[in-house]
Amino acid sequence: MPVLVGYLSLTTERCKKKILVLTSTFPRWPNDTVPPFVYELSKRLTESFDIFVLAPHYPGALCREERDGMNIRRFRYSLGGFETLAGEQAILPTLRRNRLNYLLVPFFLLSEFIATLYLVKRKQIDSIHAHWLLPQGLIAALVNLITGVPFLVTAHGADVYGLRGGLPAALKRFILKRASQVTAVSRDLAARIDDLVPGLPVVVIPMGVDATVFRPDLFNQAIRQRHNIVGELLLFVGRLSEKKGVRYLLEAMTKVVERLPDVKLMVIGKGELEGDLRCLVNQLELSDKVIFMGAIPNHELPVYYATADLFAGPSITTACGDTEGFGLTFVEAGLSGCMVIGTRTGGIGDIIEDGKTGFLVEEKESDALSETIIMVLTSYAQKSEFCLNARQRLKSSFDWHIIAGKYGALLEDI
Repeated sequence: MPVLVGYLSLTTERCKKKILVLTSTFPRWPNDTVPPFVYELSKRLTESFDIFVLAPHYPGALCREERDGMNIRRFRYSLGGFETLAGEQAILPTLRRNRLNYLLVPFFLLSEFIATLYLVKRKQIDSIHAHWLLPQGLIAALVNLITGVPFLVTAHGADVYGLRGGLPAALKRFILKRASQVTAVSRDLAARIDDLVPGLPVVVIPMGVDATVFRPDLFNQAIRQRHNIVGELLLFVGRLSEKKGVRYLLEAMTKVVERLPDVKLMVIGKGELEGDLRCLVNQLELSDKVIFMGAIPNHELPVYYATADLFAGPSITTACGDTEGFGLTFVEAGLSGCMVIGTRTGGIGDIIEDGKTGFLVEEKESDALSETIIMVLTSYAQKSEFCLNARQRLKSSFDWHIIAGKYGALLEDI
């Protein structure tokens, strides 16, 4: 009997299908600050598949490694010190920050294409999971043309909302029509895809959160003492980029502290607007009320969420059309016992049910935001019951074991 069990186990292992995950956002090393949602999904898929991950190289990262059952490869596309197109920030903000970075794009695309084609043939890949239409979806579509290997493409936001114009739109349509399956992380994003290719079947599956990691009992008084927080703690977590709308939160703080002088705002994250936001804090005379923490490792975030009283994400739609594709930080905050305030834009409405799992205000409305913050911090009597109910709702919809199961079923199907 032990021999038979061992044989069956080995046979099952050999029968696992091989999935190649293409992504430009992936932790570069342990305890990184880069958002880990592709890592977390891929890690959970190793229970059913042999997972190979292909991501861009970054200075200091390993070109090859195995972690949590995943075989990770990072493709080289320039001299080591210049391989910063994807890593600390998303690709589009990196390009906007310095137009010389556009010179790296052809080498990036060619290197990713060659590496993908090599892995598909060398590892006998059964299917590809491409995160973002551009550039990963394009690479998957081209490899599909050559090899016939099917692919699932997941739209996350900027790949659909941004990159407007004739050529980007044509490339997106090409990718979407060749994909065996298309997923979007929110209903709003799926609607935008329908504008590109009317009638195309799109499955809405968000990224997930581990409810055993983000939980209210991680409250840490030492954090409050370290930063001299004697009143309520307001929290923001995310990239300091235009679409996150942090300037409107800072403007709202001027009225909040008039009513609640002991409130402090903690800003966790970094980005291209950090310098401008620090200057704005000085102009608004909020230097003693706003704490810039910079980026912190992902594994430390749960404690900060659980210690805060309120999480605010004042996302906006930028002039070029980019906005919040989903907003994973709202889920993390809600699971951690935080009251949550967001704006009516992008995919945030998939997470926040106004008055049930949080509160929604109009984007770019600092006055409305300040009024809602004050209301939540002063007048909401059933805070504990509200947060408990919100956590249960979020857990039932966004916990990783549910999300990974849905993606696993799609990958098995294609």
